[in-house]
Amino acid sequence: MFAFSTLPALLAGHLLQAPADPAAEVRHLLLDSRRVGLPAGALFFALRGPSHDAHRYLPALYAQGVRLFVVGVGAEIPGGLATYPGAGILAVASPLAALQALAAAHRATFAGPVLAITGSNGKTIVKEWLAQLLSPDEDICRSPRSYNSQVGVPLSVWELNPARHTLGIFEAGISEVGEMARLAAIIRPTEGLFTTLGTAHDAGFASHEEKLLEKLKLFQAPGFQRLFYCADQPLVRAAVSRLGLPAFSWTRHVGQPADVFFEAQPGPPDRSRWLAHAAGPEPAAEFTLPFADEPSVENALHCLAVLLHRGLEPAEIQRRLARLHPVAMRLEMKLGRHDSYLLDDTYNNDLAGLSLALNALARQPRPGRRTLILSDVLESGLSSAELYARVAALLPAAGITRLIGIGPEISQLTVRSEKTKGPDVPLPVNSQLLTEFYPTTEAFLAQLNPADFAREVVLVKGARRFGFERIVAALQAQQHGTVLEVNLDALAHNLQHYRRQLRPGTKLMVMVKAFAYGAGSYEVASLLEFQRADYLAVAYADEGIALREAGISLPIMVMNPAPDSFATLRQYRLEPEIYSFEMLNEYLAAFDAAASGGSLPVPRIHLKLDTGMRRLGFDEADLPALTARLREHAAHLSVASVMTHLAAADEAVHDDFTQQQLAAFRRMAAAVEEALGYSVLKHALNSAGILRFPEAHFDMVRLGIGLYGVDASGRDTDALRSVSQLRTTVSQIKTLPAGHTVGYGRRGAAADADRRIATLAIGYADGYDRRFGNGAGMVLIRGQRAPLVGSVCMDMCMVDVTHIAEARAGDVAVVFGEGLLLPELAGRIGTIPYELLTNVSERVKRVFVSE
Repeated sequence: MFAFSTLPALLAGHLLQAPADPAAEVRHLLLDSRRVGLPAGALFFALRGPSHDAHRYLPALYAQGVRLFVVGVGAEIPGGLATYPGAGILAVASPLAALQALAAAHRATFAGPVLAITGSNGKTIVKEWLAQLLSPDEDICRSPRSYNSQVGVPLSVWELNPARHTLGIFEAGISEVGEMARLAAIIRPTEGLFTTLGTAHDAGFASHEEKLLEKLKLFQAPGFQRLFYCADQPLVRAAVSRLGLPAFSWTRHVGQPADVFFEAQPGPPDRSRWLAHAAGPEPAAEFTLPFADEPSVENALHCLAVLLHRGLEPAEIQRRLARLHPVAMRLEMKLGRHDSYLLDDTYNNDLAGLSLALNALARQPRPGRRTLILSDVLESGLSSAELYARVAALLPAAGITRLIGIGPEISQLTVRSEKTKGPDVPLPVNSQLLTEFYPTTEAFLAQLNPADFAREVVLVKGARRFGFERIVAALQAQQHGTVLEVNLDALAHNLQHYRRQLRPGTKLMVMVKAFAYGAGSYEVASLLEFQRADYLAVAYADEGIALREAGISLPIMVMNPAPDSFATLRQYRLEPEIYSFEMLNEYLAAFDAAASGGSLPVPRIHLKLDTGMRRLGFDEADLPALTARLREHAAHLSVASVMTHLAAADEAVHDDFTQQQLAAFRRMAAAVEEALGYSVLKHALNSAGILRFPEAHFDMVRLGIGLYGVDASGRDTDALRSVSQLRTTVSQIKTLPAGHTVGYGRRGAAADADRRIATLAIGYADGYDRRFGNGAGMVLIRGQRAPLVGSVCMDMCMVDVTHIAEARAGDVAVVFGEGLLLPELAGRIGTIPYELLTNVSERVKRVFVSE
């Protein structure tokens, strides 16, 4: 911890206001006003970016009890310093640089070893596996999840406790030149591990070589002792040699110089066996890895190299390897039974991970009780009293109203009987918190009634050994095995990408119509609210009503309101798009009826102008009558925006027409504003237009398909992340003799040789287009493409897996996602990605993941 009084000198800042408590200490680093947790000792850094300025949240933070702030020099302090009596406020040139400098100063207090991990892939998995493998020997502080960014690394390093930890393991990721030098100064590793050099973040570098050299800057700090890496990567091997980095290398290739040669041995299909040949005279040692897939093997061999260098006995290494398990890389959000909602984080449980999961729970605007089902927190290095005091301190900010503890340690906090549940020793939690404790997962399941969780939001957080997946299975709504997985972190990445393209002050309206392009309206809207989008847009009133009832409070525009829904729109604070005189008259009549009968608020409206789409909207010839009508009813109208829709913003061949539309929109919007007597928001651009016509951002843009990872402009494909993955399962595999046909109408034509045909649990009732039949479509099974055979049926379809010998019933088949992208599939049947996304039936289970 650092005294706040030492920060001006440490962070090269000047004190705007001293705290009331001259001995105030910094205990927590805070970047988000929605994640305050414990305000005592919290130091807030007001970060600024192209599209956000955290200084505006100072009043909310002060109201929550935060009293220590780092702000930017010259930044506007809302309300002035007098608004924050007793608060310590430090001004610095860059709050981000100050955050990093404070973390670096904290790192300097730790004398133990620190291992840093970087590379294009596998960083988080290798970090988690090393923490598992080394935990018998070390008390480890590690990055939570994938906290490897310019803000994630300092937050991770801040958790180092010199009095307790014996080893730090931190991952570092970069996306452009110059970032790694800043992370290296914070981490100051004594050892390092480089995973792989791949294509991730290529856009930020001139070449693979430049990206590699930037990443290797992590391992060039004073005091660095050793780099672990695979010598089978020629670029990496050459760069390590050229830089003269001290290294311990491994290889799988005979004749490749390295410290360890791993020789593959025959083994069962679900595991892999290796002989480890060291450079010295010791005999080869044999190890079995509990994985057979190539990415897991690569990651496990990195870890095995570290263990071998540490000199552990082969038998002990094997015991630890046998306990390796897949890493839960993300938190999943699922619909539960009885209208409950589950946050599934069942496979890891430590204080850092619990804090992140509670933050995710706190972001959920759904109404209802918040319940935490928590296992013993393992390997914390703390006494039970201190550990669960920290756990209890995290609960209020997440709104937890019920805690269910499972495990021999946490259950000792109570004496349980058939009728009584409650603390036997003081559990430092809010007295309003309901508590239940069980010694085992089996004991909890024996009395579980899913109806007891009706309409709740439930966080399930447990260490793997407790088998909490059984709890999730008991609480989850039962649906068939086809799943649309929606990656909320990828969606947030795409949102920020488009935000960076906007001119300062430009607002962002995001389309969540059509069930958020098939992704799930509530979950997407919830994320957008957390990410502080300015507006949402839906097609129909019912969609907006559902969002309001789920707790979404952002302004919502309804693009196709029915006149008989105007009263409901007012009730739910929804804003209609008005595009014709008939609709305007209906709206005014509805307003008159409401005004005569009660106090319902008058919603704002959005006027749609037709500049060439020729679909909906007021024409330029309508302006005299429209402006007269606006003047006549000025007291009854609150116009939020005027908008138009471009017909061909994504096609360069029509750019002249687009410019004509934009010119017409400027003229028409000016006439409307003159009639109103005040300025309104003006917006015309969709996803493609945001990138292609930056001069026409106006006051707001409308982001649609680009948010979901599809680049309609053709300019930014590499910068976007795929958001949705549709997958199903192989129900059965049959061997068809030569000459046999497949499916209805015998359209799966006979072949000259035997074929293996896999039946998949997806059909046109799930939204899988019938045009994909007869070889037009394909899926991915075990990483290989399998073409469709015969017609797509209502609930199933068939693919040829003759060339995939390992394919088995129960295998996952990817219908679209990484490796099988929507634009390619849409092109195969002559449609567009929008159609494939929005066609996914609501009977298909949505699973939302956060990395």
